[in-house]
Amino acid sequence: MSLLFFLFGVVGISLSGVMMPGPVTAAAVAMGTRSRWAGTLIAVGHGIIEFPLMILIMLGMDKLLKSTNAKIIIGLAGGVFLLVMAIQMLRNLRSAEKEQAKVTKSTPVLAGVILSAGNPYFLLWWATIGLALATTAKGFGIWAFGLFAVVHWLCDFVWLGVLSWASFKGSGLLGPRSQRIVLLICSVFLLVFGVVFIYNAGDTLINLILAKNY
Repeated sequence: MSLLFFLFGVVGISLSGVMMPGPVTAAAVAMGTRSRWAGTLIAVGHGIIEFPLMILIMLGMDKLLKSTNAKIIIGLAGGVFLLVMAIQMLRNLRSAEKEQAKVTKSTPVLAGVILSAGNPYFLLWWATIGLALATTAKGFGIWAFGLFAVVHWLCDFVWLGVLSWASFKGSGLLGPRSQRIVLLICSVFLLVFGVVFIYNAGDTLINLILAKNY
């Protein structure tokens, strides 16, 4: 398999994950109503977590991410943050003026960092599919691994940038009422993901406790 063919595959697999609706995409849309650069900055925060994670996974951290304790801690922490962010957005929907002034208290870069680090599905993706891609890239050489890392992150960078740009243009064209509808949808989306993260982590914790007792 040639490196060029592999990189085409990386783009396809990466986009399938990047374009899947999730907390990061919802945040890009929500924050994009205030700034067209929000998605780009979220991608920067995402990269702050993702680039070191790629290196750590190659060094064996995938075993840690797959551990039960890690799944519980990451799920609970990520779920709580998503709930706080969703509730904050819902509270800001009370008036258009407040929403125009502030979408969330988190900056886009910080949101990108926390939403990535606190997303168990993102970390599990890297411990499985991402690990397979990274291992293949490393087979071409260290420089190819670096190229793979950049290509993968650029998929996030471009897609999140497009989302926030479209959201910014949409809020400007459609007015405060439509903006509130978009933010309501995004906040509900974050709320659902937060509940799911916490539920899965709690279910794992309960099963772990029951297994130890029996």
